[in-house]
Amino acid sequence: MAFPATLARLRKERGLTQQILANRVGVHVIQLRRYEGGTSQPTLEVIRKLAIALAVSADTLIFEKDERGPDEDLRLQFEAIARLDPGEKAVIREVVESIIIKHDAKQWIRAAS
Repeated sequence: MAFPATLARLRKERGLTQQILANRVGVHVIQLRRYEGGTSQPTLEVIRKLAIALAVSADTLIFEKDERGPDEDLRLQFEAIARLDPGEKAVIREVVESIIIKHDAKQWIRAAS
């Protein structure tokens, strides 16, 4: 669901009118209608205020479901990593970063060819 639809859905789920949400965020109701209509994009500051007013994270407003976060194939491994001690996490972070760098280097070489 794109930002405009997500914003409208969250507002309605919380029982807020456009006017009430606009007042809480500090924007004119016409501007809020533009956000929900997809004809205007809010600034980062407005996104922050919308997230606070709607009691959600900014990620919830901006990203599609499962657009962020680990691939389903890796979800269990990332959950397990979250339980490791900081030293073990640092080792895993270094390994993952080196694999990503190697992957990116291969992409750059292909693009340059």
